[in-house]
Amino acid sequence: MLAAAVGLLILLIIWPASALAANATNAAPVRIGVLAYRGTGEELSNWDDLPAQLAAAIPGRSFEVHALAGPALREAVQADALDFVITNSSQYVALAAEFGIQRIATVMLCEALSSKESLGSVVLTLASRDDLTQLTDLRGKRIATMAPDAFGGYLVAAREFLRAGVDLEAGDARLLFVGFPMRQAIETVRSGNADAAIIRTCLFEQLAARGMLRAADYKVVAPQQHAGFPCEASTPLYPDWPIAAARGVDRQLAKDVAMALLSLPPSPTGMTWDVPADYQPVNELYREMMLGPYTDLRTSTFQGVLKNHRIFLLALLLLLVGGIIHAVRVEYLVRRRTTELRSAQAQARDLQRKTEHMARLSILGEMSGTLAHELNQPLTTIAAYAQGMERRCAHGQLDPALITETLREIFAQTERAAGVIRRVRNFAGKRAAAREVRPIAATVREAINLLTTLMPDLPPVAMDDQLPDGTTALADHLQLQQVLLNLMKNAAESMRELPRFRRTINVTLYRVDGNLTIAVADRGPTVPAETLAQLFEPFFTTKFDGLGLGLAICKSIIEAHGGRLQVKPRDPPPGLVFHFNLPDTRNAR
Repeated sequence: MLAAAVGLLILLIIWPASALAANATNAAPVRIGVLAYRGTGEELSNWDDLPAQLAAAIPGRSFEVHALAGPALREAVQADALDFVITNSSQYVALAAEFGIQRIATVMLCEALSSKESLGSVVLTLASRDDLTQLTDLRGKRIATMAPDAFGGYLVAAREFLRAGVDLEAGDARLLFVGFPMRQAIETVRSGNADAAIIRTCLFEQLAARGMLRAADYKVVAPQQHAGFPCEASTPLYPDWPIAAARGVDRQLAKDVAMALLSLPPSPTGMTWDVPADYQPVNELYREMMLGPYTDLRTSTFQGVLKNHRIFLLALLLLLVGGIIHAVRVEYLVRRRTTELRSAQAQARDLQRKTEHMARLSILGEMSGTLAHELNQPLTTIAAYAQGMERRCAHGQLDPALITETLREIFAQTERAAGVIRRVRNFAGKRAAAREVRPIAATVREAINLLTTLMPDLPPVAMDDQLPDGTTALADHLQLQQVLLNLMKNAAESMRELPRFRRTINVTLYRVDGNLTIAVADRGPTVPAETLAQLFEPFFTTKFDGLGLGLAICKSIIEAHGGRLQVKPRDPPPGLVFHFNLPDTRNAR
């Protein structure tokens, strides 16, 4: 009985322990993924002791390490195929933002100042390159680096270049990605195939210590001092690699792994684990460079669009600036040519006024004999009356009624002469063009009266006014009279060879298509069609002593009034009909 009781007690003591051992043996191994950036074999060799160290610290759990390239590591995290992840700072920030992994410890190298100041980048060049001292000196130069996703080997330095105004992502320098091992970037500089190299901090010193390069052959571009840090640097220092727990891992297991790592002794290389570092500087790096979780800033912000499409925007800006310059140039040319055109038009108008004035003087010159005769008649009459009065006074034959009648006749003859002079002066006077609204019929009658005064032998002029009474025209009426004088004078001259009873000038006023039309018709000889086509050309004339300017001037005057001067054979023949049209002021209203 006693023996049975003791056996039961032993069974109760042993059974839980054996059950726990069985559960531990049956538990799935803890999977740790490690970023393989140098090759799977070498990465595993760096973490050979880790599974055993963790298993010893956490009884009943087994651990296995899987080296995975960057894309494969991400896919494994996305598929929940890993429990823990050991990766560089840049990939950790990206995986934390995308999949929620949580860091539980941070790698500390022997040279690190702290968990958050552990590594950076160095920009190396040959010591003989005196032209390369600052990061800005590398604009447009060749820069060798390991890979575009290498943290210390590229991204950290790229941020400093960007802050200095050199955007490596946008092509401000020519990047040469040489791959692993990182020392190949230095070899590319030594061979002259690159101007500078980007490597992680302390690699340069390690290679020099191993005799793999001569430190005196190289220099650091834009060095930065970090008190207590034993290596050269061109950038600030950032946290090193973390180990992070996947989002679905057991919290207790995560705590146990964190405590185990923090309690591990330093490795043969001096590496230890420290409490999780603050990776906010890495987040800020990603945000400034618009990478990882901040890639959408490239399309959602002006700075991002400028960064991502700089060449296109630069071309667009150049096109815009070119368009503005072209528009300004065109505007300048238009204004200059407009000014020149206005000046030319003003000169043309002044020349036309002078030409018209000369044409009027020419008409007066051609009829100067007639004008002298017209003035001689009233002057002769005045002289005769004056002599008669003188003789009567000498003989004492003064009759008040006769004296009054004589003086009245002298005054009438004086008015007649003054009227002739006044009409000639008004016609010949040089003045600026002035348009006014006046009855058109009155203008035509004044022209007929003036020509009758200047040409006593003028054929009869028959005026046929078919317009309503008081019809007006907005025009320079003196210029219209000049046109009419030219047309009537030409009509009279074309009929000189005809018997006097067959000479008649017909002037007709009528309306056609809403415009006022004035026609001057003669009974002169038939004119060939080819001659009619040239009548209005300057310097073309059928007269022996003509200049060929009269009709050309008339044509320009009518066109300046918005009308047209034309000629056609008279129907029935013989003779010609010159007619021109003017806008009706009634339509203008």
